[in-house]
Amino acid sequence: MKKMISMIAAVSIGAGVFAAPALAAQEQQPVRSIQELLDRVRADSRDAAAENQRRLQEFRQRRDEQSALLRQAQGTLAGLQAEAERGRVQFEANQTAISQLDAELRAAQGEYGELFGAARQAAGEVAALIEGSLISSQFPRRHEPLMDLAESRTLPDRRELDQIWQVQLNEMRAQGQVVTYNARVVGQNDGQPLPITRVGPFIALVDRGGAQYVQWRVEPTNRAAGYRMEELSTQPPGRLVSAANALINAEPGDIVSGPVDPSRGGLLRVYLEVPSLTQRFEQGGLVAQIILALLVFSAAFGIFRLFVLLGVNSAINAQKRRSTASSSNPLGRIMLAYEEVKDRPTSTIELKIDEAILRETPKLEFGLNFLKLAAAVAPLLGLLGTVTGMIRTFTQITLFGTGDPKIMAGGISEALVTTVMGLIAAIPLLFIHSFAASFARGAQSTLEEQAAGIIARHAEESRG
Repeated sequence: MKKMISMIAAVSIGAGVFAAPALAAQEQQPVRSIQELLDRVRADSRDAAAENQRRLQEFRQRRDEQSALLRQAQGTLAGLQAEAERGRVQFEANQTAISQLDAELRAAQGEYGELFGAARQAAGEVAALIEGSLISSQFPRRHEPLMDLAESRTLPDRRELDQIWQVQLNEMRAQGQVVTYNARVVGQNDGQPLPITRVGPFIALVDRGGAQYVQWRVEPTNRAAGYRMEELSTQPPGRLVSAANALINAEPGDIVSGPVDPSRGGLLRVYLEVPSLTQRFEQGGLVAQIILALLVFSAAFGIFRLFVLLGVNSAINAQKRRSTASSSNPLGRIMLAYEEVKDRPTSTIELKIDEAILRETPKLEFGLNFLKLAAAVAPLLGLLGTVTGMIRTFTQITLFGTGDPKIMAGGISEALVTTVMGLIAAIPLLFIHSFAASFARGAQSTLEEQAAGIIARHAEESRG
């Protein structure tokens, strides 16, 4: 019996999907008989049907509301489309009226229209020149009235036309002046004005503990920002900086020699493309680095040997003035060798002294062959860099042709820089080797001279 009740309950629950909440609410009441279970299932079915009917009515009501909204939106759209059509018709009518008015205006202007066109063109050209002039850093925004005239669509009056020649006269007057004024320099002094010295429209200098060249330019990637004063990222050579310092330090009325760039900044900007000494060295590549390493090591070793040979010569000269032999210098060691064999025959003494001189000679000549070799290898390394640079140049020509000389500049720079580096390394090394060899020969000649004197004195004492 219990099994049957469980089966009927399961079937009833499966059939009453929509009445799940009511069934869940009644699960607290245990079912005592089949009849009670059937009554409960019927009640749940009625509740579910009522709920479903309510939901269906709500859905139909919302459908009617959405339909009403749709009809309203369609009506609004039709009104907007009609308004747009009226606007289009009005726009075309306005365009036709404007064309007619322009034609009437041109007809009324007559010859004045051509004059107006020439005035606008002249105003635009002068405005562009004035805006790019260095003098505008002292008098900013002076080109704006001319730009307004160039963009105007009405006939200019006498005052507006006078601005064209008045601005040009002011420009010519300022071109002959050397003045100092305050202006902002991008990236300097936290945006605060700095004293700027201007030489006509040619150059401008800012004093920041020393003269520095600045330029009046517009950023190519942001022309809307307009012209501004900027410091040159690479300053010109020292002689031009010295001339600039003399100019900014001069008193009013003094006549001094100063720099002038007739290209109005073009020549100064060329120095931005001139590589520095470090950049030139980097163009030489690996060969230049090897030559530099050889130069540094060989020069350091050669200078060390020069000081050593100078000390040896000084010690030999000091030993010549003393009769007591010392083992700390070559001449003293030769004298000690003589003291050991002075009681023997002269031939034996000569052999012993020659042997002592031969022992000292390698010490004096130590490193000279290396310096000579380094001085000979340095230009050969430069030649090697020349060859590799030309190979690189010809490779670029093969790949890209000869249309752009800048493509070949890297290989040519490597060839020339390594050649120069090889010569720069060889010349001082040759001088160092020459001086070191001279000191060594001088010390060796002194030893031979003193040895000959010792043997001669011994021979005279033996005959006496």
